Amino acid sequence: MIFQEISLLPVDNDRLSNFCGELDIHIKQIEKRLQVEIANRGNQFKVTGLETSVKAACAVMYKLFESTETEELTSEIVHLAMQDASIDLMLEVPGSAPEAEKPVAIKTKIGLIKGRGANQQGYLKKIMTHDINFGVGPAGTGKTYLAVACAIEALQTEQVRKIILVRPAVEAGEKLGFLPGDMAQKVDPYLRPLYDALYEMLGFDRVEKMLDKGIIEVAPLAFMRGRTLNDSFIILDEAQNTTMEQIKMFLTRVGFGSTAVITGDITQIDLPSEKMSGLRHVLEVLKDIDGISFTHFAVRDVVRHPLVQKIVSAYDAYELKNKTQ
Repeated sequence: MIFQEISLLPVDNDRLSNFCGELDIHIKQIEKRLQVEIANRGNQFKVTGLETSVKAACAVMYKLFESTETEELTSEIVHLAMQDASIDLMLEVPGSAPEAEKPVAIKTKIGLIKGRGANQQGYLKKIMTHDINFGVGPAGTGKTYLAVACAIEALQTEQVRKIILVRPAVEAGEKLGFLPGDMAQKVDPYLRPLYDALYEMLGFDRVEKMLDKGIIEVAPLAFMRGRTLNDSFIILDEAQNTTMEQIKMFLTRVGFGSTAVITGDITQIDLPSEKMSGLRHVLEVLKDIDGISFTHFAVRDVVRHPLVQKIVSAYDAYELKNKTQ
């Protein structure tokens, strides 16, 4: 056990109150998550615990206090700051850390969207520099959300002329054509996470206008055959539910001036047991091809409720235990 004393400057009672939270709720949140004890008098803080945890806690505290200059802290902001604390660079106290590359920031209606942690930042940079990108990992790691943000950025900067959202409609199967409504309405239930991200970043009215004009297009994977997609930003979500034939067909649709992002979680496959996941297969087939990027997210990259991390970890441990028996 070690301790470290830090001073949060400038001395500002309003910022200190914002930093600590009502009844020190933010301090208690840091203590519980990083397994440290934090004591303070005014702007002087003493952090006690294991060396790695103390360094991480101090780094988080500096970062959070800096943010109090421009925003009101919430439990979610504190949680996300601690998410970064699991990354090696964040274990260094500010001032001693090496200069990091300027993170990619995407401007949207809700403000700047940045990758949280090295993995998300690397994912954004790869999407900006590669034509075909894979984001693979558990739920809540931001792989789809960040892909939508990159699509909006590409559209707004006129790098592409349209956004195409694609998702396999596994549950509907061959009955898809008998569902009521137009094509967008038929696949709406399967594209809801993509819509939610678009509505949040652009606003409902603007997204609806773009859908009407065909600037944003939705399509079930089964209807992509025969097309060549030029000057488009294409997102294939839930790719773990594609067959080997489907994902090969999708990848060969990508035309000139287009960027494709394929996201999925190979631990949540809904295909019949006799069919191999196209995503699982393609990761092996294409792993050595230059120009294609792969980002693998892990439990530590989950940016939802802290319990989501624990749930994913519990399932991973359970499945590993069953495989070894």
